[in-house]
Amino acid sequence: MVVDDHPMWRDAVARDLTENGFDVVATAGDGEQAVRRAKAAAPDVIVLDLNLPAKPGVQVCKEVVAANPALRVLVLSASGEHADVLEAVKSGATGYLLKSASTEELLDAVRRTAVGDPVFTPGLAGLVLGEYRRLASDPAPASGGDQPDAPRLTDRETEVLRLVAKGLSYKQIAERLVISHRTVQNHVQNTLGKLQLHNRVELVRYAIERGLDDE
Repeated sequence: MVVDDHPMWRDAVARDLTENGFDVVATAGDGEQAVRRAKAAAPDVIVLDLNLPAKPGVQVCKEVVAANPALRVLVLSASGEHADVLEAVKSGATGYLLKSASTEELLDAVRRTAVGDPVFTPGLAGLVLGEYRRLASDPAPASGGDQPDAPRLTDRETEVLRLVAKGLSYKQIAERLVISHRTVQNHVQNTLGKLQLHNRVELVRYAIERGLDDE
């Protein structure tokens, strides 16, 4: 699904995706329309602009991911401002690409987003990981003191989680551990379920909070 308030841009992105084998199930030109159509069309991936009328893109992202945690959102924005990038990721976006990207970069980003890989315009991935490290180093809010025991992960799940925290893609993890891409996905999904987390962004923060990215 393609969401952008500029008809020519929206149509061009939808056409490029369709011509390269993707099934564009819906498009939308404002935030309210995007939320309604996402629920009706149930896309696997939403290519989402942030600057939308009726409802901003970050709010659209929050609502559609809350309604369907398996949904992947790739932000395609003219803004490379760090605040916009971080807000989008915190809202549940899997990746963030600037509109200056080439068609080939967009197609690759959509393919990778569809399988859960975080995709960022060069330079932004480090920013996002750095922000989560900063958040993880902040004192946690008081919560009464009694924390339940952490769920037990298998050695392999912990190993995959550690590599996720380091910012590796699923493909890179598969190559590093000499296992299939599908097996990596399965380990991540199992870990998300055990930890009661919703997406890879939350998983990275969980891992960084426990220092797994430094091991």
